[in-house]
Amino acid sequence: MEELRYILHIDMDAFYASIEQRDNPELRNKPLAVGGRSGRGVVAAASYEARKYGVHSALPSAIALKRCPNLIFVKARFEVYKKVSTTIRNIFLAHTPLVEPLSLDEAYLDITDQVKSLQEAASLAQNIRNEIKQATTLNASAGISYNKFLAKMASGQNKPNGQFTIAPEHARAFMDDLPVHKFHGIGEATAAKMNKLGIFYGKDLLKRKDYELIRHFGKAGLHYFNIIRGNDHRKVNPNRIRKSIGVERTFADNRMNDNELMLTLKDIITLLIARVDKHQKSGKTLTLKLRYSDFTTITRSKTLDTIYDQKSIDFYARELLMENREENRPVRLMGLTLSNLEESGGNKQLKLKI
Repeated sequence: MEELRYILHIDMDAFYASIEQRDNPELRNKPLAVGGRSGRGVVAAASYEARKYGVHSALPSAIALKRCPNLIFVKARFEVYKKVSTTIRNIFLAHTPLVEPLSLDEAYLDITDQVKSLQEAASLAQNIRNEIKQATTLNASAGISYNKFLAKMASGQNKPNGQFTIAPEHARAFMDDLPVHKFHGIGEATAAKMNKLGIFYGKDLLKRKDYELIRHFGKAGLHYFNIIRGNDHRKVNPNRIRKSIGVERTFADNRMNDNELMLTLKDIITLLIARVDKHQKSGKTLTLKLRYSDFTTITRSKTLDTIYDQKSIDFYARELLMENREENRPVRLMGLTLSNLEESGGNKQLKLKI
């Protein structure tokens, strides 16, 4: 029988917004958004006071202001956020070397070697949250369980500034009555598709066969089949492999002119190659992302049998743009991502000569 693991998912509460409220007392207890206020701005983070109005990350600023007219916008200070994140990560590492950061404000911790029960795991989670509070004055929430998926689900149950444990004997009941749209990894579109199939709760998902879910949802269907049964054997990986490298640009004004779009694409290619070079990676799949003025988004990819070099990135990025852009349709965002990554070596390293 496989040894029971003890996994924590620790998630900072409204991380960017909380730092801004911490550093500026005038912003405390007020609806706050980190991001740009302009018509093209997007909310990067929202305080809990703003969330009451339906303001959340990735929401266009114009919509956020309609929902909350007294919303206060502040510019992001990522260097500050990174510094605080490093402090928090050092607290994690003082308890276990098995820390897998997901972003600046959340991480998985495997504490199997540090505790002997879920009760001890919950106690350690509380201690870590207390240490974070003492070091940063910020609140964190935690989920405690025997695998990554359930720990992630648990961390959202008592937010903000709380924690929740899902024991093996309680996992089935927890998931049975949970609406599918609340499952981590099931977005709105997938949840809507499930609803059309008569899948509204975890107990409905549990009734479906693996081949049935694969038929409707592709390889993700097998993932859904496993997680509803509490099967998640993914290890906490302290050396998490980067899956992609990308660059996006949101325009201050819509762009329709092909020359303008090509010039922007050239800048994006330059930045992408610089990032690929910095991380000493190379890849086989190039993906173009276009978001139009009505927020419709398309992605188009090109995968090669060989590694992309600078010239092929330049060529195929331009080809993807010209083949997939709709003429006279205003573009508000453009992005380019290289994935299917490998370590670069010697002659594979990209050079900035565009």
